[in-house]
Amino acid sequence: MKKGIALLIVFTMFLLTGCFGDPVQDDLVNYVNKEMKEAQKYEKAAVSAYESVTGANYIDDQTLYNTLIDEVIPNYNELIKELDEAKIETDELREIHEIYIEGADIQFSAFTKIKQALEEQDINLIHESNDMLADARKHIRDYQSKLTKLAKEHDVKLKK
Repeated sequence: MKKGIALLIVFTMFLLTGCFGDPVQDDLVNYVNKEMKEAQKYEKAAVSAYESVTGANYIDDQTLYNTLIDEVIPNYNELIKELDEAKIETDELREIHEIYIEGADIQFSAFTKIKQALEEQDINLIHESNDMLADARKHIRDYQSKLTKLAKEHDVKLKK
């Protein structure tokens, strides 16, 4: 009889400790430290390459085109694959992740449109792609803001 009571107490304690876990916190930690690790590398490579040949760093159309073809588009394509393959367990985090996917898809489309604009020498396509890049930035900022808020709500510290 005592053995049965001891097992019941241990089993009850096991169940109670499971009740106090935070699945969103666990999911966030896994997401940031594991699931997004490769994705962040691809995004950083793509964005750095793009910024190295645009704005004040612009050299000429051919350099921009080559960088898009050789670095930006392939890295962004890999980023999107990583985002699509991310394993997310909780609805709260999945909703936020979907914002990132949408922003990344828009940004990828903008990069391919810039490539097309350079091929066709079409200034209107450049304007369209700039609008798309601005929209993508809004999505990414929204994603970052909501991820930060969710992390604070669940006591997860994010590195900048």
